[in-house]
Amino acid sequence: MAGGGKDPRRESESLALARMSGERSTPADTAAWLAPAERAAWLARNAVDSLPEGGLERKLAEGRPLRVKLGIDPTAPDIHLGHTVVLRKLREFQDLGHIVVLIIGDYTARVGDPSGRSDTRPMLSPEEIDANALTFQEQALKILDRDRIEVRRNGEWLDMRMEDLFRLARTTTVAQILERDDFAKRQLAHAPISLLELLYPLLQGYDSVEVKADVELGGTDQKFNLLLARDIQRAYGVPEQAVLTMPILPGTDGERRMSKSLGNYIGVSEPPAEIYGKTLSIPDSVVPLYYELLLGQAVSSDLAPRDAKRALARDLVASFHDAAAGEAAEREFDRVHRERGVPDSVEEVVWEVDSLGDTVHLPELLRRAFGVSTSEARRALAQGGVSLDGEPVALDVLDLPAAELDGVVLKLGKRRFARVRVV
Repeated sequence: MAGGGKDPRRESESLALARMSGERSTPADTAAWLAPAERAAWLARNAVDSLPEGGLERKLAEGRPLRVKLGIDPTAPDIHLGHTVVLRKLREFQDLGHIVVLIIGDYTARVGDPSGRSDTRPMLSPEEIDANALTFQEQALKILDRDRIEVRRNGEWLDMRMEDLFRLARTTTVAQILERDDFAKRQLAHAPISLLELLYPLLQGYDSVEVKADVELGGTDQKFNLLLARDIQRAYGVPEQAVLTMPILPGTDGERRMSKSLGNYIGVSEPPAEIYGKTLSIPDSVVPLYYELLLGQAVSSDLAPRDAKRALARDLVASFHDAAAGEAAEREFDRVHRERGVPDSVEEVVWEVDSLGDTVHLPELLRRAFGVSTSEARRALAQGGVSLDGEPVALDVLDLPAAELDGVVLKLGKRRFARVRVV
């Protein structure tokens, strides 16, 4: 500019980027001040892949709200923190004014996504899929903006005529599908691969055709499917989507991916005390990654590892409950685990002598108190993971007189309590 003055537009852009680099979400009103390249760089800052090169920038340069797709197969009812990595990235797109297209895979769930699998997934009933879909959608909206979301079920278009399925099948070769690492490994191991599983990437790709996806997000294990969708869109004459893959969050063991089946998960709908306590159990080595992927910020250099983990636990509880719940969960944790106390609020489990007898079968009591299976309860008893009023239950004890248990606090593991009432 003449006279050496600063360009106010460029200065505003720089300030906006500085704010964005330290915030968890991007206010939509800053988007107008950012060039497409800058917006693309910020959105891709913690992604693993942004493909093709320059693809996201070109989409953003079109100057319209983009349709940003995520497909979810409701094979389980609950969302854990691993799912939220992609959901938080979707929220960043929403905060920049774009529309999230959340596809509930009620049809693809009947096939089973082979990504990361060494075997064929068990098939769910339509009733289970529908119930899981409702729960998943409700929990996802704890993170996503309800006003910038379009929820679709792919049963709307995958319940197709045979000639339409033939047309879809002609877009891809068997050789392309078998290039997938999952399938290649299973072939080497002589493990079965069903024809339905071979169709899965095509069905997922056709979702992108139907909803006219501009961008699709997924974990790194979805890279093959997301890129194949571009080929399928091109075959149908639909503009090809850009692809963003996000890291896989390690579970509470710090090694394997977070998974409910592995037991190393933190569920977004769990009570504050569970979220807080499980977060404190993660290894120090993964704390920086949790901060980056779940809070969108770096660990403060002023915090010792223990304090950084406690701050992370408080913030995660606050994300899915509220700030007061995070502070209360911390106080409760300290009282129970440092001072060896019992939580202020303890659920009751009732043992009715008339119907259940005057001898308490501990696996049944644990099932009633905590919703675990009797086999899980027996395993916990055998491992010394059950106590009564702070005293571990002897490993060979499965039954106790009911009269001895009235008013006693039953504890399973480190954080689950219930007071026994015998009536």
